[in-house]
Amino acid sequence: MEELTRRKFLLNGAKAIALTLMGGLVWSAYLGEAKANVFVLRPPAALDEEEFLKHCIKCGLCVEACPFGTLKLATQGEAIVSGTPYFIPREIPCKMCVDIPCVPICPTKALDTSLVSNEKGLLEINKAKMGVAIVDKENCVAFWGIQCDACYRACPLMGEAIVLELKRNERTGKHSFLLPVVMSEVCTGCGMCENACITKKAAIRVMPRHLALGEVGENYIKGWEKEDERRLENLKTKDLSLDKNKQIQDYLNTEEF
Repeated sequence: MEELTRRKFLLNGAKAIALTLMGGLVWSAYLGEAKANVFVLRPPAALDEEEFLKHCIKCGLCVEACPFGTLKLATQGEAIVSGTPYFIPREIPCKMCVDIPCVPICPTKALDTSLVSNEKGLLEINKAKMGVAIVDKENCVAFWGIQCDACYRACPLMGEAIVLELKRNERTGKHSFLLPVVMSEVCTGCGMCENACITKKAAIRVMPRHLALGEVGENYIKGWEKEDERRLENLKTKDLSLDKNKQIQDYLNTEEF
C-alpha cells in the first residue's frame, strides 16, 4: 500500500513538473511571438503596433468585413501575434474600399476611424498609412532600361503616390529610363503595386512606415512651406548680438549653441 502511494506521489510530481515545463515553453513561445515580425502590415487605420496589440481583442470582425479576402488572422507559428489581422500584398493587396468596411466595425478602436477621416468626419481611404512602397532599384527592370510601368498603372493614386521620372540612359545614349518614384507622403501602403510587379520576387515592396522612413526631427524647418514655417512663431530664440572681442571669445569657448 505504501509502495502504491509512493508511486502515485512520484507520478503526480512528474506530471506537475512536465506541466510546469510545458507551460513555460508555451509562455516563452507566446512572448517570442509577440515580439516577432516587425514587418507585419496591419489593416487601414491601425494604431501604432504597440498600441494596436493592446487594443486588438482578436475578434476577427475586420477580417469578416473585408469583401476581397485581403485580411487574414495570424495563426500559431506565423511569427505574428496569433489572432491578429494582417495582410500580404503580394497575395491580395488592400483594394482601397471607399467605405472601408473593416475599420468602423472594430469594437475597440484598434482600427481607429479618425485616422482615415477627413475634416468633415467622412471616411477617406486615401488617408490610410498601412505602410509605404519601396523600390528595389537593383532588381526593378525599369532601372535596367526595360520599359515597365506595371506598378504605376496598378496604383490607385496613379500620378500621385507613384510618379514616373524620365531619365537619360547614359549607357546607350539613345534611350531613356522611365523610372517609378514613390511619393511616401501620399502612398497608403495598399500594396497594389507590389501585387502587380512583374518580377519573380517583387521589386517594389510595401514596408511598415516606421521601418522604411527616416525622421528629420523638429530642429529642421521647411522654410518654403507656410504650415511648417509657422513653427517658428513661438520659438524661443537667443540674442547672439555681441559687440566686443572678449565677449565673442567667451561665447565661442562655451558649449552653449
